[in-house]
Amino acid sequence: MRLFQPETRQNRALGATFFIAFAISVLLMAFYSVQVLGGEQYEVRSEENRLRPIPIPAPRGTIYDRNGEIVATSIPGFTVSALPAAEETMQRTLEDLVPFLGLSDQDVARLMQQRNRRPNDILEIAPDATFSQVSALEERRSAFPNLIILERPKRYYPAGPALGHLIGYVSEITREQLALPRYQEAGYRQGRWIGQAGIEQQYELQLGGEDGASFVEVDAMGRVVNPNPGVRALDPRPGQDLHLTMDLELQKYMHEIFPDTMKGALVAMAPSTGEVLGMVSNPGYDPNDFVGGISARLWRVLSADDRNPMLHRAIAGAYPPASTWKLATAAAGLEAGIIDRNSRMPISCVGGMSYQGRYARCWLARGHGSTNLIQAIGVSCNVYFYQVGIRLGLNNLAEAGTRMGMNTLSGIDIPGERAGTFPTGVGWYQQRWGYVPPNNEVMSLSIGQGPNSQTPLRTAHYYSAIAGNGSAPAPHLVRREGAGEGEGAISLDLSEEDLRALWDGLEDVVLNGTARLAALERWALYGKTGTAQNPPHEAHGWFAGFAGPRGEPPEIVVVAIVEHGLGGSNTYLLPAKTANFYLDRKYGHPFDPRPGLIEAWDAGRLPWGVEWPWMRERRRG
Repeated sequence: MRLFQPETRQNRALGATFFIAFAISVLLMAFYSVQVLGGEQYEVRSEENRLRPIPIPAPRGTIYDRNGEIVATSIPGFTVSALPAAEETMQRTLEDLVPFLGLSDQDVARLMQQRNRRPNDILEIAPDATFSQVSALEERRSAFPNLIILERPKRYYPAGPALGHLIGYVSEITREQLALPRYQEAGYRQGRWIGQAGIEQQYELQLGGEDGASFVEVDAMGRVVNPNPGVRALDPRPGQDLHLTMDLELQKYMHEIFPDTMKGALVAMAPSTGEVLGMVSNPGYDPNDFVGGISARLWRVLSADDRNPMLHRAIAGAYPPASTWKLATAAAGLEAGIIDRNSRMPISCVGGMSYQGRYARCWLARGHGSTNLIQAIGVSCNVYFYQVGIRLGLNNLAEAGTRMGMNTLSGIDIPGERAGTFPTGVGWYQQRWGYVPPNNEVMSLSIGQGPNSQTPLRTAHYYSAIAGNGSAPAPHLVRREGAGEGEGAISLDLSEEDLRALWDGLEDVVLNGTARLAALERWALYGKTGTAQNPPHEAHGWFAGFAGPRGEPPEIVVVAIVEHGLGGSNTYLLPAKTANFYLDRKYGHPFDPRPGLIEAWDAGRLPWGVEWPWMRERRRG
């Protein structure tokens, strides 16, 4: 009896054949996928295991001002690194490099510690070597066979310290920054240099570009077997260029005229557009000092300086706005319809006034008498604005200030801005301090005192809306699509007649008031001084205003704050000179380094006490 019939044997043979053919087909497909379809991918993996990359930083995008002048660029730089070597060899190499690279004993010790932590890594010795240093080493190449010298782009800021706070600086990315999603998604790695403040930080992903790399061969243990870079190379991709709203020549001039011995800020804007023309914070720093890594000595000096040079006072310094705030109180009263340009208050100023058990003084002890709105702005009468505030009421004034953005960020496109302090209403006092404010609290608020502090930028932004059509987009420094859109914009519900009333009041400050000595010969200057009390220290001095051709719309807004400046009347020359410089250049007039009325007297261009002819004509008119 047959156990296996021929048909059964044949079927099993066919099945075995099919199985073997299927298995061979699967293997062939896998081999094809690995060797043909995925060959390039696996070759790359193999190359990655064989080669170690030496990053080649991408040239950062060039930054231009509004007129096409270079604000920040990249110039050739060099790095000097050493291939992995035995501890004794590396120590000897570093000691031999001392006279060529200027290494100190501390530098050698630090580099040796770095080498001992990661003995198989390439050791970066000089991230910012000079051309002369590199030339000296290249001439002695045979004495330093284990050095790698690479040309790398180096950031350079032609205007130096005039730009520090505005443009920012670059330095090596930190571990904390590497963990941030924005840098992880962009593929940033340890050792990359990034923007750390200002425009450089805000627009890092556009400016930074994409790093390239050259490679050296390593063995399975990670040791270098072929020290010659360039076995393979990936070219870097340069970053994008940026065009700023800033005027570089104006920026440099603003930096030049700010007193070296004083602290404060100076901001210039274009009316109604949100464009920042210039922004200076004093004292400042030179961003070129950070290129290639700031020295420990200089960092200690900056950190220990009690003047706080790293603070960007224009956007992060908050000060009581003092009398510059009276324009906000006036605007709130005009919006509410409780005053107009001819309104006089029922209580004349005799040096102060009483309201609900509180007696509040005017800055002028003998008083200003009865004034209308224009005159009250011109002489900065506290008593007038106390009564405007009382008519509005605390809640209404707080709501008006909130609509004007006095307790929010302006939205400027650089990091580090600080929001102002200003109450949103009576409930704000209860939440913050646990008490219900009396009605007479509005008297302090209406003249820029009390819980009210503003940055120079926010003040400039507000005056930009006054100087234009009653509105201004968010301040911005980069010209781009959508610039100024979103939160931070200011919109005042004022008619053309209301705006003209505010202008006339600000002109009266220059014509007859506390800024008379800053009056310009060629240009119409409008402004408001302010003296911010700062006990037990001397008061801060403010000036906020704008300027332009006489009889035409203003073309530049300028705000200055001088810490401990003894009052706004001592601050007015900074914005007056800034506006004069900008307008003279714009209209092709010869530069006048001393354009103010008092400067003309001091220089003998006018007899002492004689005003500009336009002032006499305007007063007669």
